[in-house]
Amino acid sequence: MSDSETRQAMEKSYILHLFTPIPQASPFDVNIAHDAGYNVVVPYTGVGPEAVAELTQDAIFSRGAKGGRRTGIFIGGREVDVALDMMDATRKAMVPPFEVSVFADPGGAFTTAASAIAMIEKHLYFTHNGNLKDKQVLVLGGTGAVGRVATVLAGRLGAKVDLASHTSLDRARHACDVIAQRYGVEANPAFGIGDKLLALVERAEIIVSAARAGVEVLPADAMRHSGALLIAADLNALPPAGIAGVGVMDDGAPLAAALSKKAIGIGALVINNIRYQVGRTLFELMRNASQPCCFDFEDAFAKAREIAKVPH
Repeated sequence: MSDSETRQAMEKSYILHLFTPIPQASPFDVNIAHDAGYNVVVPYTGVGPEAVAELTQDAIFSRGAKGGRRTGIFIGGREVDVALDMMDATRKAMVPPFEVSVFADPGGAFTTAASAIAMIEKHLYFTHNGNLKDKQVLVLGGTGAVGRVATVLAGRLGAKVDLASHTSLDRARHACDVIAQRYGVEANPAFGIGDKLLALVERAEIIVSAARAGVEVLPADAMRHSGALLIAADLNALPPAGIAGVGVMDDGAPLAAALSKKAIGIGALVINNIRYQVGRTLFELMRNASQPCCFDFEDAFAKAREIAKVPH
């Protein structure tokens, strides 16, 4: 095959370069990218913000300006702020017209949090005839990536958010400080254990469990204090449930474990179904874009609202 034939064959392929600062790329991300139409997905592990410029420039110059439309960069990892720093570094390394599309979703945090908040909005509207403005939201496992993004999204919609850690109040304080400084959202740091957890549950109208899989952070005895609860969303698909009484397939099911008779549950697999659609759709938009695009958690949230059919 001649050089011209080789170049032509390469330009017919859709190539995604997956940058992650952790030792392994996520099979979930690889699967969705392939399902969205990328022919080749190449992971680059152990890549931090300081390394993305050189890799980006290798990607943009090797296929020419036209080939850039068939080339994408995905940024993974586990940390929200690191992923956004990597996205910024990637965009700054591009030299128009040599540009490619970029999508960040560290550990699925952007698409998962976006899907959870969108589903909460939907059920608030249809079940409780309301929205998140001035609602008291409790985010359990709030120091993790999903919890932080959920806090930012809920806070930007006017909710009053308690960000709780079940390991350390200092961790909750640090997360709230970072969220305030970087995203301009104020949240209340809290320790989600024992009597302190019960006090948080008593005033919570919305509860989101974003703790790691297999950890019950809101047991049945704590749920008996949930007199104000409207919606509980559990992101944990593995047993035991993060929130007692919420089934993985619940989509607005009455929550019998709650003290409040108005409470309904949203399960992890319902949220994950929206998450998959959001991720795949954003990959497809990247692949089909006539001009380079860039997607972060705000774009994921806009798409999650659209897919979940959240009224505006």
